[in-house]
Amino acid sequence: MRIALTRYLLPLLLALLASQAAAQKLPRLVLAGPPAAVSNPLIHMAASGALSELADEVEFVAWRDPDQLRAMALGGKADVLAMPTNVAANLYNRGAKLRLLNVSTWGVLWIVSRDEAASSLADLRGKEIAMPYRGDMPDVLFGLIARQRGLDPRKDFELRYVASPIDAMQLLLMRRVDQALLAEPAASMALRKSGSFPVGLIAPDLHRSVDIQQEWGKAFGRPARIPQAGIVVTGELRERSGLVERIAGAYAESLDWCNAHAVECGRLVAKHIDMLSPEAVADSIAAAPLQAVPAPKARAELEFLFGRLLDSNPALIGGRMPPDDFYAGVAVPAAAAANPAAAAVGQEAGTGR
Repeated sequence: MRIALTRYLLPLLLALLASQAAAQKLPRLVLAGPPAAVSNPLIHMAASGALSELADEVEFVAWRDPDQLRAMALGGKADVLAMPTNVAANLYNRGAKLRLLNVSTWGVLWIVSRDEAASSLADLRGKEIAMPYRGDMPDVLFGLIARQRGLDPRKDFELRYVASPIDAMQLLLMRRVDQALLAEPAASMALRKSGSFPVGLIAPDLHRSVDIQQEWGKAFGRPARIPQAGIVVTGELRERSGLVERIAGAYAESLDWCNAHAVECGRLVAKHIDMLSPEAVADSIAAAPLQAVPAPKARAELEFLFGRLLDSNPALIGGRMPPDDFYAGVAVPAAAAANPAAAAVGQEAGTGR
């Protein structure tokens, strides 16, 4: 009798669990990020099917500038967003329903210059520098470091503001400026294009003149790394701890794949962001590999950065230090397990053919 009852109940239990799982599955999951290194894992997550058990459709959407990013975050247009950490804090403090999941971008900013001898901000005193995203992370970090080094960012440099790192790169290649602050992969693209036909006929050799991360470390007596950008989860999704944990794990797995397969990752990213070249993306991964650090573990470094922003311009993070709830308390394994779907997309991108 007991065995017969078990045989009868087990299929019902399995059907109930399957029904619950289907009910929890999202119809669509939107991942969004800029044309920068922080988005590489998001693109791989969407392409590899890493989140197929969470949603019927997983899509990556690129945002072009900080205004579009804020509109997407406040308007509920994306579920997972890559963004600068100060923007995440600012949006949270303004009431946006989001939590910071991780920090993955720690060292992607360079000043690319025609001056091979320049190696510090002081070496560029009095010179014009193309600067993307006025009032956002590249500009903010430049100002913090310059002031800490005894330089006035507005008086000691001629800053030429442009809409994006790609725009700054174009000015550099067309000889309209001699220096530009670029985030990867725009820095690698500039170096690639300056040595290639036909752009090489126009632009002279360019150099990675100033490592902004090194300048940060020297200015503040800290490691040469900056908690610059990461990913947030938004809306009701941020309250679903199981889904959030799976997204964090998938991001770490995809990041590991990108770091280990730079060439293949470059091909994949270039398919989704046509302004980037596969070679430049691969170069950028080699120059500045990402490291996904869960938000709680990155908190001390984030609060050091946020403290400097509070001192200089409190509005940059919404006027206060973000509270505990800002940090998504998700534990991600140090070494993410291999993702079977990653190998498949790697072959599709060109690893096995």
